[in-house]
Amino acid sequence: MKTTWLKTTLALTISAASAQALANGIAINEQSASGAGTAYAGRASSALDASTIYGNPAGLSKLKRTEVSGGLAIVDAKDDISGASGPGSNKGDSVPLAAVPFGYFSTPINEDFTVGLGVYVPYGIINDYENGFQGSYHGSYSKVQVITVQPTIAYKINDKVSVGFGPTFNRIDGQLKNDLATNALNGGRGDTHIDIKGDDTALGYNIGVMVDLTDDTTWGLTYHSKVDYHLGGRTKVKNAPGALGLNGSYDAKLDITLPESVDTSFTHKFNDKWTGYVGAVWTRWSRLEAIEVRNSGVPALGQALGFGTIGEDLKWHDTWSASIGASYQLNPEWVLRTGYAYDPSPTDNDYRNVRIPVGNRQIVTFGAGWSPNPDLTVDVAYAYLWEDTASVNVKDGTGIGLQPAYSAKYDNSANGLTAQVTYRF
Repeated sequence: MKTTWLKTTLALTISAASAQALANGIAINEQSASGAGTAYAGRASSALDASTIYGNPAGLSKLKRTEVSGGLAIVDAKDDISGASGPGSNKGDSVPLAAVPFGYFSTPINEDFTVGLGVYVPYGIINDYENGFQGSYHGSYSKVQVITVQPTIAYKINDKVSVGFGPTFNRIDGQLKNDLATNALNGGRGDTHIDIKGDDTALGYNIGVMVDLTDDTTWGLTYHSKVDYHLGGRTKVKNAPGALGLNGSYDAKLDITLPESVDTSFTHKFNDKWTGYVGAVWTRWSRLEAIEVRNSGVPALGQALGFGTIGEDLKWHDTWSASIGASYQLNPEWVLRTGYAYDPSPTDNDYRNVRIPVGNRQIVTFGAGWSPNPDLTVDVAYAYLWEDTASVNVKDGTGIGLQPAYSAKYDNSANGLTAQVTYRF
């Protein structure tokens, strides 16, 4: 028997308010400050520094010296809630200030081969609603983090074409919480609390090609593979009515696939001052069709109530995002950047919930790079994003009032600041 009693509680990799990330769905774009300044428009066709390990591993062939590059993105997101009805609070602002680190190393082996290593966060979100949140029965706390290590090799086929490849070693950790409305069944002792933790390590890969179409125009294509996770963890149930016999800890397993994506872009140098960038990303979010979590050790009554297998339909759809940007070489030391991106939501009004209340997203960015000498570059970028108003309408997944229906409108926005230092030797 399959039930939706806990609705999104056990979706350890896919349920969180992703207003904190500058990419839609649950993806994160903050792997480079030099790329952030142009809204990542030329990520697959530019090799500004060793962060090309993520943007396009083929770009390593364009780096002629050994480089160490690293940085940090700070994201301040807000989710303003309106139009909610019923008991409880709806303060919003459930996404804490977040820091996203990244670091890269690259070195040429000879004229044809370059190797590198990258450490970055492709997914990672925290969502923490206030105590008494009206929608807490559909999600009160979510934390998901994926850390990726990517060794990379690039090969220069000829003066025009380079290819690159890197296996990815991905570690995912997640914790989710929500409540069940059992206060009346509990003799006034409050609601039932559900707390889930899980983790796994899985393999994937990134592969790319970069082609100099002319002396001034470069095209690039990057494929980020899907990653299959088999999470194992624990489901803890506290303060459930004693008659149910559910209080305790249970083994939980969840199989989930995070989607593949294709990133393509063009970089064109108009003159010694101006460079333009345009790009698009296709993400196969439709892999997140549904989730199904298996709990073992659940007592007979819990099995009869459907706690053995918990599932939910997500019905996410594939998306195309697009971006455009430009850079201006002010002088030998300073380069200025700007960009714009449109990133549609993979969910809609029929399936959007309090953990992923995202709408169609627009992003404007500004950035600068400072190179006081050929060995050192400091890049900074600022981004502001805003979304269309997103409606959340979730029903009682239990059918008996344990998850009271919740509806509201979300207006999400965020400010992001990214800084990066690159040293060459």
